[in-house]
Amino acid sequence: MEKNQFGKVSSLSLTAAYKEGKTYLQDASFTAPYKIMFPFEKKDGGIQVMLLAASAGIMEGDRQEFCFEILPEAKLEFVSQSYDKIHPMKGGCAKRFTSVHVSSGASFCFNPQPTIPFKDCAFENRMEIQLEDETSAFRMSEIFSCGRYAMGESFAYRFYHNLAEIRRGERLIYRDNARYEPDRFDLAGLGMYEGYTHLLNLFITCPCQPEDFFRNTRGFLESLEDCEGGVTRLMDGDFAVRVLGRRAQRLEEISQKILKEADNRPAF
Repeated sequence: MEKNQFGKVSSLSLTAAYKEGKTYLQDASFTAPYKIMFPFEKKDGGIQVMLLAASAGIMEGDRQEFCFEILPEAKLEFVSQSYDKIHPMKGGCAKRFTSVHVSSGASFCFNPQPTIPFKDCAFENRMEIQLEDETSAFRMSEIFSCGRYAMGESFAYRFYHNLAEIRRGERLIYRDNARYEPDRFDLAGLGMYEGYTHLLNLFITCPCQPEDFFRNTRGFLESLEDCEGGVTRLMDGDFAVRVLGRRAQRLEEISQKILKEADNRPAF
């Protein structure tokens, strides 16, 4: 029987609003082990909120729920203080559900620290993102490692399932159903990690200058000597970027450069 160490669902809920040229938290609530730091103000009038977790990481039986509501014209970036460590599990799994709603003219960047799956762990992650219309901006950056590589735990976890669905209005514009099961697939081999140890996934809604973004990002990725990556322009003008590397810190640097370019701030 799986048991949640906190006795109930661990939750985080944030509502960002806009007034007189600045974004502020209209509402914030959380339960153990979560809390947040006081928001950091950004030069563009937005805010950055950092998640704090008073725990060693994700344990067997954990159930987590994140909810983000970004009201019209608000700009929020969500980051985390430390890596997400998914600890060994005897037979059960941990689960997380994330719900996001981005209103007209609002902007949300989901940019947590990388995830590290320990040996024998299992994790199910589901994200539902609702964009109100074409003016709703959304950025998502996630880094997933093969495990504790230096300890000989490459692809030693039981499974990692990640389902992300993004809708604009009633239309599904992006669906990523990733199922990593080392016992069933050669994750280190051809068509998977191909000798690399870390994977960066980026999703970016309609950048300021889409043609420039596509050209510059593609050129940047082709110039990398220590990583392999590609950029895809989706049907509705959004972009998906994936990069394989060998260090989480390196992929974080690449992610920040691409996100900066998406906001029409030259980064390469």
